[in-house]
Amino acid sequence: MLLRGKRSGNKGMTGMCKELYNHRDGLWTFTKVEGIEPTNNTAERSLRPAVIYRKLSFGTQSAKGSRFIERILTVSETCRMQGRSVFEFMVDAVTAHFANQTSPSLLPQSGMSKAPSRAA
Repeated sequence: MLLRGKRSGNKGMTGMCKELYNHRDGLWTFTKVEGIEPTNNTAERSLRPAVIYRKLSFGTQSAKGSRFIERILTVSETCRMQGRSVFEFMVDAVTAHFANQTSPSLLPQSGMSKAPSRAA
C-alpha cells in the first residue's frame, strides 16, 4: 500500500507514503521487542526539564556552557530514571577525576530499580 501511495501522483500522499516506507523497518519494532513503547512520550517527558530550564535561564552564553548544561541535565535525568542519586554520582565522578581514576558509568547497573512513574 505504501508503494502504491508513493507512486500515486498525489503530492500529499506521495510524501507521506515515501516517509513511512523509508522508516518501515522501525515502525513496528514495539510489536516485536518487549519494553519498546509505541510513542515517544517518555522521551518527551525526559526532555521537558531541559526545555523549561533553557526557557527560564535564557540559555547559555557560550558553546562550552551549552555542552556543560547538556551533560549535567543528561546525568540528572539518567540518574533519575535509574533511581540513582545525582549527588552521589557527581561526588563519585569528581572524586574519580581528581584521583585520575575511571569515571563512574551512567549505563544501567543490573538490579537497579526503575524510577517511580509520573502521573500524566
